[in-house]
Amino acid sequence: MNAESILERLKESVRRIVPEDIDITSITLEGPSVVIYTKDFDKFSENQDIIKALATELMKRFDIRPDPSTLEEADAVEKTIREMVPEEAEIVDLFFDFDHGVVTIEAINPQSIKGKNNALLNDLKRDTGWNVKPVRAPPIHSKTVSDVRGYTRYNREERTKILNRIGRRIARPMLKGGDQFARITALGGFRQIGRSATLLHTKESRILIDCGLDPSSDDAPYFGMPEMQPLSEIDAVVITHAHMDHSGLLPVLFKYGYDGPVYCTPPTRDLMIMLQLDFIKLSYGESDRAPYEASHVRNQALHVIPLDYEKTTDISPDVKLTLYNAGHILGSSIAHFSIGNGFHNVAFTGDTKFEKTWLFNQANSRFNRLDSLVLESTYGGNRDVQPSRASASEELARLLQQATEKGGKVLIPVFAVGRSQEVMLVIEEMMRAGKLPQMPVYLDGMIWEATAIHTAYPEYLNSSLKTRIFQQNENPFLSPIFKRVETSEMRSDICHSPDPCIVLATSGMMQGGPVMEYFREWVDDPLNWLLFVGYQSEGSMGRTIQRGRKRVTLHTRGRTMDLDVKINVETVDGFSGHSDRKQLMKYISSLSPRPSKVVINHGEERKCAELATAIYQKHRMETRAPANLETVRLR
Repeated sequence: MNAESILERLKESVRRIVPEDIDITSITLEGPSVVIYTKDFDKFSENQDIIKALATELMKRFDIRPDPSTLEEADAVEKTIREMVPEEAEIVDLFFDFDHGVVTIEAINPQSIKGKNNALLNDLKRDTGWNVKPVRAPPIHSKTVSDVRGYTRYNREERTKILNRIGRRIARPMLKGGDQFARITALGGFRQIGRSATLLHTKESRILIDCGLDPSSDDAPYFGMPEMQPLSEIDAVVITHAHMDHSGLLPVLFKYGYDGPVYCTPPTRDLMIMLQLDFIKLSYGESDRAPYEASHVRNQALHVIPLDYEKTTDISPDVKLTLYNAGHILGSSIAHFSIGNGFHNVAFTGDTKFEKTWLFNQANSRFNRLDSLVLESTYGGNRDVQPSRASASEELARLLQQATEKGGKVLIPVFAVGRSQEVMLVIEEMMRAGKLPQMPVYLDGMIWEATAIHTAYPEYLNSSLKTRIFQQNENPFLSPIFKRVETSEMRSDICHSPDPCIVLATSGMMQGGPVMEYFREWVDDPLNWLLFVGYQSEGSMGRTIQRGRKRVTLHTRGRTMDLDVKINVETVDGFSGHSDRKQLMKYISSLSPRPSKVVINHGEERKCAELATAIYQKHRMETRAPANLETVRLR
């Protein structure tokens, strides 16, 4: 049975279940979904009996959408909305979701869009044909979110063609004969941190999990392996989260021939696009070259199929994907793969935090089925025990107080996503409580834009923070202590100002970026402080300085500069978005169901081995800590 035959069978099932008085205009495959277009959208979508019957019969993800002929053009709809909605609503942005026929109106006062007894909302739906959804606008506007939405809006036809092609590939007939199998090949990030990439290979499918760069070198994953060739035959790429060691080289795949889907959460899509575009800019600033161009990032954007947590989706003929909260950064996910109708179930944790933090709930540990687990080990060593978040907060306050009381300046290298927002929350709370004197906290790099994306996806934050960011005068990210650094002139003024201040700047491992400009200016003054709050990988400039090197050499645009390190260097543990040794072991104990095999990755060689040994000794599970290029048969 080919893809067309499968589609015909699905059409027959839909028409058999849906009553004749509901006008179905077409049924297609778009990405992982069966899409049913109808001229009776409200009547169809609100009939729960039909919805349940279709779910039981189709056993696939399906969407019910209004027929395009019933929808006004997006530009005309936007004009109508802006004319009909009263000014007091204060519309900030409109987002057209063509996949579902929904236009979301982000407004300061969304209640004004509904009208008395929803009269205005119903008029908007009637006049436009769209399902109009008013929501409160994020308190901080994100250019990235708007740009991604706008790009997909104005390239809708191309995206539809891409989704149709992906849908037919997912629905292709399965191979006949031969034994089923499931195996993984380590392409990067095994017995190391950086360039994370793993190939999941089954009888029917090849799926790449993550596609990262190495922040401390130019090394890429082993894309040249036979299993990866040709790139056009890879069924799917799944990105667990947006950090560059997991997503930074994804555009390279599109540069060299990959044309398939990318699955991740909506905030991961936006964050990784932001970081990739910034990486291009930084690459040209440091060395006049980058591994890909903005056009490859734009092409990637059209191939992203965003998935919410705990929504199961077919991504190949024999593999279903479900994403779960990983607790690491905004939108980070544990990727669970169900292979071959129960043949094998494997989950990849990506980077994970099994503890509630200032930003997120702890990582998910419960699955319907679980046979194998691929687990990170950043802090998996025998002695890798991190302080609590409360202890980390107190230690940061103590060091900041000590650093600034004599007029010193404090430089904190941070990743734009994750650690920046947590450090911002802690500093804001300390200054509000009077534990630190009021002073400017400068944000340099993509920190502000990353923070804006956090406020665009409040449903991914823990409930207490979600509540605060929408309360007037309560949003910690809008505290007047935070100042954006938007120009090189402003950066220069901060560097040469005699006043004490705190600077959060990227990159987090001091491998280029604006943090290096402050470091060059402040490194020779013992009044100044350099505080590390995040992991420093082996070989990075951050790790070199953290270990106590008193003289370092910087290379920028062909220039070499030797610097004496007189700045005070301290490390504040406890801010990591990774689970420490105790949390990793607790996570294994909390898993339900219990896997029979655990594969360790994303850690230095010693830590991978130590964690694997500890899990085996305590739980008697089969454990492996493969090196890059090794293949592990799961079943």
